[in-house]
Amino acid sequence: MPPRQAFSGSCLKLVFAFDSPVIQGINRFPAQEHSGGDCKIPSIICYDPDGDVRAVGAEATREYIEDEIEDNGWVKLKWWKLHLRPETMASSYVTDQDIPPLPPNKTAVQVLADFMHYLHQCAEKYIEESQANGADMSRSVEHTTEFVLSHPNGWEGPQQTQIRNAAIMAGLVPDTLEGRSRIHLVTEGEASLHYCLDSGFAADGFQDDQGVIIVDAGERTIDVRAYHMTTPPFCEEIAPAECRLQGSIFVSRRARTMLQEKLRGSRFGGDDMIAHMATIFDSTTKIRFSNENDPAYVKFGTIGDRDPNFHIRSGQLELMGSDVATLFEPSAEAIIEAIEEQRRVATKTISTVFLVGSFAASEWLFIRLQNHLRSLDLNFCRPAIYTGKAVADGAVAFFLDHRVSAQLPEGVMYYI
Repeated sequence: MPPRQAFSGSCLKLVFAFDSPVIQGINRFPAQEHSGGDCKIPSIICYDPDGDVRAVGAEATREYIEDEIEDNGWVKLKWWKLHLRPETMASSYVTDQDIPPLPPNKTAVQVLADFMHYLHQCAEKYIEESQANGADMSRSVEHTTEFVLSHPNGWEGPQQTQIRNAAIMAGLVPDTLEGRSRIHLVTEGEASLHYCLDSGFAADGFQDDQGVIIVDAGERTIDVRAYHMTTPPFCEEIAPAECRLQGSIFVSRRARTMLQEKLRGSRFGGDDMIAHMATIFDSTTKIRFSNENDPAYVKFGTIGDRDPNFHIRSGQLELMGSDVATLFEPSAEAIIEAIEEQRRVATKTISTVFLVGSFAASEWLFIRLQNHLRSLDLNFCRPAIYTGKAVADGAVAFFLDHRVSAQLPEGVMYYI
């Protein structure tokens, strides 16, 4: 059987189908060569004033990029995917005014297309560099590659059309019936289910006619779906899917606001320093924080950076753990409310909850949910490694083996 490929998500996955499919992750991206198996491209794009792409992903986080932005008038986009969200996802936590605007000569679909184009280039380069016959292999599947694209629960007709149009605009497939047939869409909830099933983490959850809930806690959204196994290994959805706009970037957003308030009047309270601290918080403090009774630290400077009146010593800002916990609490509450709603309307008794997604790496979030769900006599767990790649892995598994025999197409609910 000739080689066949399927690409999925910002954590790219390849499928090489010979006698049986083999899924192989792309573990090397520009500016992330030493990240290993957990590498993931940040959704960042820099444009120059003419609208040309100048840096993408980890390349857009290099130290010199900020100088380029200031000197050459580049625009750095981080939250651009939120511009694609359905209008029904209006939130008390975020409005259009809160999301950084797009460049005047770019639409959200065009930005998505530029990002997809970059991912495709990364995939082709990885194949050519990591396979003995990589260049020949890449050419041999150029016109037969299947693309599996995931999206949050509830992104229906208009958003799916935008995703397909972006894939065509990016040059992934031609704008023909045959080309469009090679674009496959899957919800992040269903992709997460396939990840759990293929990883073996859900096996014990589907017992005694019980249901399971998959919580995909990502950067932007919290996607929640409930399933029941009918005839193994096939499943059916047993409650309307839910999507809440309370992903990890909203913790970061609240952290930035808190830093501005706490450092007002300090020589470290300037916009550039706050932005630097917020970046450090996002990459280290947010992930490591686990106990509200212990202080948390943002190490942003050198040993000479001090301002004891603002709890800054040796280039390190000390934060009360109870203050940091308030940054996470709205997201935890959103997840708990979504789980409770799924349990209320599900047609089977829920026994197990699985937590996946990049936000699942947060120790505080895991412990907070664990304490609550155990009090309800629910089993609760998360995969051991690389939970941020659950959707990418699961999307490929979805493509290879559709296991959901029944879905609930109506009543996708937003509790924002």
